[in-house]
Amino acid sequence: MAEKKLIEYVANLARVNITEKEADALGQQLEHILEYIDKLKEVNVDGVEPMRGLHLETNIFRQDEVVPFNNREDILINAPSREDGYFKIPQVIE
Repeated sequence: MAEKKLIEYVANLARVNITEKEADALGQQLEHILEYIDKLKEVNVDGVEPMRGLHLETNIFRQDEVVPFNNREDILINAPSREDGYFKIPQVIE
């Protein structure tokens, strides 16, 4: 099991209070995670290109196009206060 002092140290850094039972459970979980990482280190990755993300090669966003907007009144209906076709808000800068 992962060292108990390490679990308590990390819990203290995270400002989390844990019980003795929780510390034991977290220690076991951390131990399993570290074992899994060790298994991953054994995998042969020769010739495999590093992958930084799934969508880095193509732009998945649409083109930014200006389109006419004719629903101003529909939106302003929801405004608590409006003036001259715009939202009216309290002054925030002196």
